[in-house]
Order: sequence, then structure tokens, then C-alpha cells
Amino acid sequence: MSIGIVQPYLFPYIGYFQLIYEVDTFVFYDDVNFITQGWINRNKVLVNGNENYFTIPCKDASQNKLINEVKHAMTDKKRGKLLRKIKFSYSNAPFFDDVFPIVENVLHTDSSYIANLAMKSIRETSSYLNLNTVFKISSEEYNNTDLGKAKRLIDICRQEKMTTYINPTGGKELYNKEEFQKDGITLKFIAPSLKEYEQFNNDFIAGLSIIDVMMFNSPEKIRTNLLTAYNLV
Repeated sequence: MSIGIVQPYLFPYIGYFQLIYEVDTFVFYDDVNFITQGWINRNKVLVNGNENYFTIPCKDASQNKLINEVKHAMTDKKRGKLLRKIKFSYSNAPFFDDVFPIVENVLHTDSSYIANLAMKSIRETSSYLNLNTVFKISSEEYNNTDLGKAKRLIDICRQEKMTTYINPTGGKELYNKEEFQKDGITLKFIAPSLKEYEQFNNDFIAGLSIIDVMMFNSPEKIRTNLLTAYNLV
């Protein structure tokens, strides 16, 4: 049984969902420090053939706060502006009618916390893609914020009775396999491969939000062709 533990991001890129696809249980790591200029409250979409950032504004966001402590500052005006941007950019995409309502539903979430909005974007997308991964939230489950970085992850694996922990490749600089193996846990890293797909008639731009992937590809193609394009190392 395998587990992934990652901060909740807003409509993240497909590599994030490749990890969700691979593991049995996925933990939203929401009680660690907020990352300013990261992916918790922003991402990229295609606008006029170029990558373009969209951002959910947050109130007093700081790396001195936990992710689940930060509130967003989305207003009806800002929400409408963002939805118009996405509609303008993708209204002629083949799966617009299926995907745009998902974006609308997420952006209209009742919660005032950015973590809940980001988690909803991931849950709704995973449901659309028919992924069966079990989701959990670290702040609700484990009561171990007093532990150090690696020890805390190992403790979550223990509590979930997981034998394999899979981390994004960026974790190679932070964690070593021997430390996890001492506790009977196999540490692996997932290395995504971002396959090309047609984005209107533009040159392909990789690494955009999953919104872009869903606008141009059927759920079946995403599951069978794009989500499976990774290696474990």
C-alpha cells in the first residue's frame, strides 16, 4: 500500500495528479507553512497561445502562517473576472462544456480558506477523472506537528500502515531512502513525463494547470495516456 503527502494546490498540473493516480491514499498536507509565490493559490492557463497566471488573492498570506490558516480574498467581482478569462480562453476547446462547470463550482465554494478551495479543486478533478484514491487531511488526522520534517512523514506512514511513501522528485534534496527504510518504509520519487496534446493550433506548452489538460482531452485519454506517463525512481 502506498501513500502521497503533498500541500494542496489550486488546480495543479498533471504531475500532481499522476501522484494521486499512483498512490492508494493521498494526504493533503495543510498544516505546514504557507508558500508565497507558490502553487497553493495560483496556476497557469493558456491565453492567446501563451501561458498566463491566474491567482486567488489571499488575506495577509505569509510563510509564517500554516496553509490552513490563510483565508482567500475572492470577491464576486474577482471571481467573475477569472471565470471570464477562462471562458474567453477555452470556450472553443472540445471539452469546455464538461470542464467549465467544474471550475465554476470550485470557485463558488462557501469556505473562506484557500486550503479548502484548493482541496476542492483536486477532489472535483479527481472525481471527473474517475480516480479512486482515498483523500485525507493532515490537520484532521495525525496530531504530529511537533515532529521534524522526515519524522512527521514517517509517522503519517505508520499511522496509515503504509509500506511505500511516494514523493515528488523535488523531495530528493530533502529526504533520503535510508532514513525511511530504517522504519520499514520504502521511499520512492515520481518523475512525471508531460506528454504533448493539441492546444488549438498553437505550439504545445507543457506544465499548465489541469484545467488546460481537461479542456483538450477526454477523461479516458487523460487516465489511460497522460496520467500514466511517469517513472518511479
